[in-house]
Amino acid sequence: MSLPNCPKCNSEYVYEDGLMLVCPECAYEWNPADSVEEEDGLVVLDSNGTRLADGDSVTIVKNLKVKGAPKDLKQGTRVKNIRLVEGDHNIDCKIDGFGAMKLKSEFVKKL
Repeated sequence: MSLPNCPKCNSEYVYEDGLMLVCPECAYEWNPADSVEEEDGLVVLDSNGTRLADGDSVTIVKNLKVKGAPKDLKQGTRVKNIRLVEGDHNIDCKIDGFGAMKLKSEFVKKL
């Protein structure tokens, strides 16, 4: 069985230590079962722990006050076709009747 190269330094001298793989050159340790999620890139979870993806539809789970806006975003508002981005507010979207918005994933749930 051939072991994968180190994901940090790309060294081929990787060895097994129990369930973990270890790189002797950079001392990086990782679980090969978790490496599938790392290869997918950005991992964003909703309020229930469900993984979100670009293009998903979500629902807002609590009323959200928006600075500079005349009204709040109400609980139950549906948001279609989200886009995941890096940062504190990790969802870019356009809300019907409200406009472009950045949301935190902890305040939405996947439909």
